[in-house]
Amino acid sequence: MYNGGKREQTDIRFELLCAGYCTHREKMTLQTGSWQQIRIPALFGLIHHPTAGPILFDTGYAEHFEQACSRFPYSLYKRVTPVTFRPEEGAAAQLRARGIQPEDVRHIILSHFHADHVAGCADFPNATFYCFRSAYEFVKEKQGLAAVRYGFVPSLLPPDFANRAVFLDTSEPVELPDELEAFDAGYDVLGDGSLIAIEMSGHAVGQFGLYFRTASGEQVLLCADAVWSSKAYREAISPHLFAYWLFPDRSAYNDTLSRLHLTYKCYPQVTIIPSHCGEWWEQVKKGWE
Repeated sequence: MYNGGKREQTDIRFELLCAGYCTHREKMTLQTGSWQQIRIPALFGLIHHPTAGPILFDTGYAEHFEQACSRFPYSLYKRVTPVTFRPEEGAAAQLRARGIQPEDVRHIILSHFHADHVAGCADFPNATFYCFRSAYEFVKEKQGLAAVRYGFVPSLLPPDFANRAVFLDTSEPVELPDELEAFDAGYDVLGDGSLIAIEMSGHAVGQFGLYFRTASGEQVLLCADAVWSSKAYREAISPHLFAYWLFPDRSAYNDTLSRLHLTYKCYPQVTIIPSHCGEWWEQVKKGWE
C-alpha cells in the first residue's frame, strides 16, 4: 500500500530459480549477437510472502512438456528450440527441496502463456492462477499450428484452469511508484500493495512483469520476455528481424523495450530481471545474493 506517496516495504524474500533451458542462435534474441547457438534458461521466481506463503512467478519447463510436445504440430516447438530438462529442475521438485509441498502453493503468477512459462502449472493442484484476461482470451481457443505459432501448448494448462484464474486486468489500475513512471498500467495482485503487475505487451498479448520490494529494500522488476537479455534493455538492442515475426505486436514490443531502457537509465536502483537472461542464470548457479 501507499503511505505518503511511498510504497511500504514488505517482508518479502525472493529466489530466482531455473527450470531447464533451450538452445537457439544468439542473433535471434539480440540483433548485435553472434550466430552461435547459446543456452537460454527458463528462469522463474519464488516469492516468499509473509501472509500469502510461497508464490511462483511462472514455472519454467516441466516433465509434462516432453509428452505435450511429442506429436506434430506441437513437436515443432521443441524442434525450433531444443530443450534440456532434468526432473529435479522442475518448479515442484525445487520447492520440495526447500521444504515446500506443491499442494501448499496457493498463488501462481503467469506473465504469459508460452509453454516455457506454464509447463509446471499442473504440478500445483491448489494454486490460483493470476494472469491477464487479454492473454487468456487470445490463446484459449487456439489449437494445432495456430497455437504453436504463438508458443502455446494447450495441454500444459490444467483442465480447470479457467475456474482457478484471476484476471488482473479486469480490476482497477493502481498508482505506480516514481521508479515505474515509464509504464502506464499496474495492477495490485494480492490487494495489499506488495506485488504489482505491470503491462508489458509485445512479445505476447497480455504479457506483464512484476514489481516488488524485498525485506532488504531491493526493488525488483521481473520483466518476463519483454526482452531476452539484460544487455537488450541496457543498450536498447532489438532482436533479429525474424524474431519479430513471432511477436503479435512489433510496435508494442519496441515500446516496452524503450520503457525498460528508460527505467534502467533513470532508476538504476531497480533490479530488472528478464526470464531468459544468461547473466542472471549465472547468478542462479552461484546462489541468490
